[in-house]
Amino acid sequence: MLLIQAERDSLLKPLTTVTGIVERRHTLPILSNVLIAKQDGQLTFLATDLEIQITTQHASNEGGDFQFTVSAKKFQDILRAMPDGSTVSLDQDDSRLTVKAGKSRFNLQTLPAPDFPKLAIDTNVKSVIKLPQSQLKQLIARVQYAMAHQDIRYYLNGLFMLTEGNSFKLVATDGHRLAFVSSDLENAVERNEVILPRKTIVELYKLLADIDDDVTIEIAQNQVKFAFGNIVIHSKVVDGKFPDYNRVVPTGNDKLVPLNRAQLLASLQRAAILSNEKFRGVRLVLSDGTLKIICNNSEQEEATEELEIPYQGDPLDIGFNIGYLLDVLTNLDHEALVFAFGDHATSSTLVTVPEEPNFKYVVMPMRI
Repeated sequence: MLLIQAERDSLLKPLTTVTGIVERRHTLPILSNVLIAKQDGQLTFLATDLEIQITTQHASNEGGDFQFTVSAKKFQDILRAMPDGSTVSLDQDDSRLTVKAGKSRFNLQTLPAPDFPKLAIDTNVKSVIKLPQSQLKQLIARVQYAMAHQDIRYYLNGLFMLTEGNSFKLVATDGHRLAFVSSDLENAVERNEVILPRKTIVELYKLLADIDDDVTIEIAQNQVKFAFGNIVIHSKVVDGKFPDYNRVVPTGNDKLVPLNRAQLLASLQRAAILSNEKFRGVRLVLSDGTLKIICNNSEQEEATEELEIPYQGDPLDIGFNIGYLLDVLTNLDHEALVFAFGDHATSSTLVTVPEEPNFKYVVMPMRI
């Protein structure tokens, strides 16, 4: 039975939208599939890993209603391999899906659509927020790199989202550095604290566009929903208590060093060539008018960079994981930065942007 005949990209684009969360090997084989259904003139693609669910809908007027599940990765790979502009037809016969384009033909195994598990949607919505897609994407970019990855402290493997009144805040930390950003909301909302899983943030960031169209964020008790364009993401939240980020931000750092982002980034990238591959350490040596950047490795090789800075004060020799500095410099788009150092080589350093008081980055030093 012919299900649909369509131009390749009209199938590949929505399929690519939802397949980012699909695991290749799952204890439930059907979760490696994507659910594709047509009903009431809407063609729907849905994927889930039972923590996150992504749905996208498109109008489709041809043919009757249908639903099936098929391997998301295999179907995506087949469509990607088709020539641009080719017409693809999908036929279903019992548990087989036949994909045809020109002289190409593929037979894929399907699993019954009624067996496809979906996320139980929490309809008890506490707050609704609207932000332009471009703004939310920029806010996430400022902090997401500081999320932990597979940390035993599971509540760090995600992004903390706090709403209160007209304030919207995002915080990420892996215990060694912390990134904070806030923005104003047009309408006041009640206080909500949720931790969004790392996987949700990675997919959301990929799918958001640099446009002014709104994202609608609905915060429920145990879930958050993001709706934008023809995409809907439902995500469970991480059950845990996020650390008090206010206690981490140093307030008494008085060694203020204005730095140019691009210049500092280039110097660190060059010095990193000779950093120790295991420890990734870099020394920042602060003295009157000069900042020295020093990296060395176990082969006794050394790289030194020197920057002229408007600093007059006590000298300081402090070490960092160079990756933590490169991350923040790569993900900011302002050129003027201020590094606020403490009195000791054991004090955390605060990085801020003069034109943007709503951003803070705290990085702990390391002994080198």
